[in-house]
Amino acid sequence: MKHWLEESIFYEIYPQSFNDSNGDGIGDIPGILEKLDYIKELGCNAIWLNPCYLSPFGDAGYDVADYCLAAPRYGTNDDLVQLFEEAHKRDMHVILDFVPGHTSTEHPWFKESCKAEPNEYWGRYIWSDNIWVDVANYEGISGSLRGLYPRNGSVAVNFFSNQPALNYGFANPTESWQSAVDSPEALGTRQAMKDAMSFWLSKGCDGFRVDMAGSLVKNDPDGRETTKLWQDVRSFLDKTYPDAVLISEWGEPDKSLLGGFHMDFLLHFGPSHYMDLFRCEHPYFSREGKGNAFPFVETYMKNYHLTNKKGLICIPSGNHDMERIRKYLDYGELKLVYAFLLSMPGAPFLYYGDEIGMRHLKLSSVEGGYDRTGARTPMQWNTENNYGFSDAPVEKLYTAQDSSVDAPVVSEQIKTQDSLWHEIQKLIKIRRDFPALCASGAIEFVYCEPNKYPLVYLRSDGNNRILAALNPSRENVSCKCPYELKEIIYTLGNTIKLENEMLSMPGESAAYVSVV
Repeated sequence: MKHWLEESIFYEIYPQSFNDSNGDGIGDIPGILEKLDYIKELGCNAIWLNPCYLSPFGDAGYDVADYCLAAPRYGTNDDLVQLFEEAHKRDMHVILDFVPGHTSTEHPWFKESCKAEPNEYWGRYIWSDNIWVDVANYEGISGSLRGLYPRNGSVAVNFFSNQPALNYGFANPTESWQSAVDSPEALGTRQAMKDAMSFWLSKGCDGFRVDMAGSLVKNDPDGRETTKLWQDVRSFLDKTYPDAVLISEWGEPDKSLLGGFHMDFLLHFGPSHYMDLFRCEHPYFSREGKGNAFPFVETYMKNYHLTNKKGLICIPSGNHDMERIRKYLDYGELKLVYAFLLSMPGAPFLYYGDEIGMRHLKLSSVEGGYDRTGARTPMQWNTENNYGFSDAPVEKLYTAQDSSVDAPVVSEQIKTQDSLWHEIQKLIKIRRDFPALCASGAIEFVYCEPNKYPLVYLRSDGNNRILAALNPSRENVSCKCPYELKEIIYTLGNTIKLENEMLSMPGESAAYVSVV
């Protein structure tokens, strides 16, 4: 029996912006329950829920104050259990966002660690042993705080100053205050994370997307000790919750998959060239035809081989940390984007609202979003008040919404057969109908040259072989293709042709074709 990840299509939900059920202007878990049938109708069968734990929301919930308690603004633990149960009734799965690298300064562990006298939490975070010794000058540490607490020392932080770094040890300790990875302090932190995972898995959660999974052990440039840490976690899960899924935000699948993760995300930063496709001055999927997919494909295939050709690399449409893809591409261009995303290996991830082409807005920062805030605006369900997101007064909404007269809404796109929403729904169904297009089907790039179009690749699963051909540019293009076309499965735009081993594609077209 195939693992459910093989045919999974994930839908990422930013809970505060998805659907408000109680009229306070902030989305919540009961609101998500109301929309489960919508998500299933679109074709998605798995949900990634951004952090919904107790938090002061200095970083939109990524500053956790209690790993085992739902934030009251979203609902209760019982509401989350109901979400798991209702999803399972629909043959859907739910993974939670897990943030093991740091907590909020409001977490009880941190408050205890700040005390002048030693206690059981003194080693839970990375503290120097003297206030004049800064911890910030070491690999993997963003900065430090000092002079704010009774304890004589400075404490490491990840990202924002309200996010003290948890202590998993140093791969190569060089100072007296640096714990080894097998020290009681580091192992205590590791056990605390296992306990939090067990808490939610016991309540029906299907697994976790792990935030910045590769950054836990400090001074670990080759990731060796962090990989070992996750192997230990995977071993623990295999004994207690063997079906628990782990998906990493790491960007190095050779390390993450070795560490026991099922899949790894391509990151929007670093060397993946993911941004070259959709979010740059000249995206490859723009009809202007000035893009370059070659660096992406070259890097992708390097990583693909590092996964032993398992292809378990996730390529999202976007997420809560990126500008909306609609900022760079229009509806016609986006249809070609999804013909690509939904025919690649690994699990596709759709960010809420991307299925209707929600715009990126220019907004003031909300809850530490800064320039990311414009991608976190409330979902646009219909043409009613607040686009159907909430009954609250407009000034109480989590953020402002798109005020354009042509702001996209779900209700109108569902009515319109040639809408982006229906194109995505169609592509998801095709992906499920053909094993070659699913997560672990093999991939071979047939044509991808620097600064050239089209992009052509072969997906295969046993005897099921499907050629995917994409020409986002407005110009007619052609390339060599050694296959014999058998049956056209999907087309967008005008029909492609194959004569004398030359594949000809009209401008702005895509096709999936079974081949001999």
